[in-house]
Amino acid sequence: MKLKLDLHDIFNKGTQIDKALRDIIDEAIDKKATLVEIIPGKGSGALKKKVLRFLDQKEIKQLYHRVEKDGDNWGRLFIHFRFNTSTGRGRGRGR
Repeated sequence: MKLKLDLHDIFNKGTQIDKALRDIIDEAIDKKATLVEIIPGKGSGALKKKVLRFLDQKEIKQLYHRVEKDGDNWGRLFIHFRFNTSTGRGRGRGR
């Protein structure tokens, strides 16, 4: 399963961006989605940097497996998740 978050509509609303990112990560974990596509857009690159800083926070970083920057479209990121098949838990998520 793949989820998608397009940040174009809230690009200049910092707290809404953080909430949207946290919500999509929580949704991915709840639904056991293995991939989340985040579209910060191309623009100046400031929004993409903000997203990467958010994802690099210790408490967030432990929730996903890895981040991939799209080599063909630099206005897009992918967050990969891994789930333990025996427990159904995501990486670092102890529920």
